[in-house]
Amino acid sequence: MKVSELLKPEFVIPELKGETKEDIINELIDLFKNDPRIEDIEKVRSSVLDREKVMSTGVGKGFAIPHGKTNAVKEIVGAFGKIKEGIDYDALDGNPVHLVFLLVGKDNLISTHIKLLSRISRLMNKDDFRHRLTEANSSDEIVKLLLKKKNTF
Repeated sequence: MKVSELLKPEFVIPELKGETKEDIINELIDLFKNDPRIEDIEKVRSSVLDREKVMSTGVGKGFAIPHGKTNAVKEIVGAFGKIKEGIDYDALDGNPVHLVFLLVGKDNLISTHIKLLSRISRLMNKDDFRHRLTEANSSDEIVKLLLKKKNTF
């Protein structure tokens, strides 16, 4: 599975409103409230927030990848959002986070989950790509940027 297959415009927020890490995570998870792939949204929320308590998923360079694993999803789901001003996310490099990619996988799909996390991290380590995402103004623009990278993403 490629990350570009996960994201549709309805799972992208071009301007997240939250002011804290938890607000941002909840805003992205709430995109799945009526999604038939989600069996229990509160279990999804718990899995991501519990993982965040272990260690911040703010990986640096203005990017965070909150994630969790739970059988409350029927398949792996993802969402993406941007924070114009950036927020304190307890990132590893201490810098504010502007780009957030949420990934929630099933407990029994660990290998796929890890591969997707790795692909997301590799792509987000590219300065030019992060800059283009930051400049995109709509969900459609963001999805198009990701689809252009579909061979590697």
